[in-house]
Amino acid sequence: MPPADYPDWLRREGRIVIVGASLAGLRGAETLRAEGFAGELTMIGDEPYEPYDRPPLSKGVLLGKAEPHHTELPHRLEIDAKWRLGVAATGLDMEARRVRLADGDEVEYDRLLIATGVRARPWPKEEEARLDGVFTLRTRDDAAALLRRLKAGPRRVFVIGAGFTGSEIASACREQGIPVTVAERAGAPLVGALGGVIGAVAAEMHRENGVDLRTGVMVTALEGDPAGRVRAVHLSDENVVEADVVVVGLGAVRNTDWLTGSGLGAGPRGVACDAGCRAFDFRGIVTDDVFVAGDVARSPHALFGYQFLSLEHWGNAVAQAETAAHNMVSSSAERRPHLWVPAFWSSQFGVNIKSVGVPPMGDQIMITQGSLAERRFVGVYGHQGRTIAAVSFDNTRWLEFYQRQIERGAPFPVEFPTVDRRPEGRVPVDAAFPDPALPTHAPMVTLSGYSPTDQQLVFHPARH
Repeated sequence: MPPADYPDWLRREGRIVIVGASLAGLRGAETLRAEGFAGELTMIGDEPYEPYDRPPLSKGVLLGKAEPHHTELPHRLEIDAKWRLGVAATGLDMEARRVRLADGDEVEYDRLLIATGVRARPWPKEEEARLDGVFTLRTRDDAAALLRRLKAGPRRVFVIGAGFTGSEIASACREQGIPVTVAERAGAPLVGALGGVIGAVAAEMHRENGVDLRTGVMVTALEGDPAGRVRAVHLSDENVVEADVVVVGLGAVRNTDWLTGSGLGAGPRGVACDAGCRAFDFRGIVTDDVFVAGDVARSPHALFGYQFLSLEHWGNAVAQAETAAHNMVSSSAERRPHLWVPAFWSSQFGVNIKSVGVPPMGDQIMITQGSLAERRFVGVYGHQGRTIAAVSFDNTRWLEFYQRQIERGAPFPVEFPTVDRRPEGRVPVDAAFPDPALPTHAPMVTLSGYSPTDQQLVFHPARH
């Protein structure tokens, strides 16, 4: 039985298990050691590699600017961990405090950090998904395999989905002179994340760079040849496009399957946790020995009406992991909340796109600097009279300013002497996010209501 001074005992001789050899998992482990945890630390990962950086896979590896197997994350300090790599977690016994592994082993813990992240959503027709030439892009093995095929000079690459990853893949193909077709079921690229106003700009970028962009259509089938190689893509408008490489960019699936039956509040939207990163159980009661961080977490945010947010962001994974690790080995009075403002970036067709806040929560957008036509601008999103997010195309210098406006709940529409008074920036317009009844690519930020259980979600209008 642990002593009364539990946090001190835990720091000295407790057992902490981190499931997910990811960015969040590594930064959590480093923070534990930096804060004086001297006990037993175990890192569990389903891939055979130590944690590596994922953004370069679509932004650099496909262009030959980085090697897929040279993307390891640097260690900021020695974590002295037991590594259980290449073996997935398959179950959790919260009462016995044990993690079950695919090899039949079990690992006991006093504190558990879940940092299992997300995986690429596969093509739903398994037989077609197995065709030679059909890829997803999430892991470094995925990137290595796709890179080899691109270097072989495909006749045409077909990308299913014009979210951020799909758009970055299309950009990499065009930079190398590879013919590419992109199919997007919404009206334009990036609409789920940034809305139709910005999506129209993204569509122009695709087409001006030679992408065969097909919008408002869905892929109905992938056709293979007798040797089992993909050779054509069938679309809902009855067109058929010949292609020998197909990349499926249908978003991500949060890795919560292994928690089925565990009693945690885990589901398709992630693992629910409080602002201190403590996981909820399925009844909505917070635990005190299971913590969550990174892409797999659903947590409430004070700046956004305390709705649960799931964030697929590099910076959020780091900040949340550091908060979770600190709270795991601290007394209640010393714990702190995770209040990081969402931010992300993308590079495509020579344009640097960055965002702060939660664009999908915005009803309106106002171009405050620059010009949509020049593709050098800042757009600010508003919701219920508040500034809620901002996005920039090749104009990042204003984002820090707008982040401060978001943090203080500044009014919207924005009115500053420094605002560019071009005609398109004078009045807010509808941000044109898609109807939630229509399937679109999930944004990098997903708002999922106020319930800590994943069975009764209340979704914000037009934000799926």
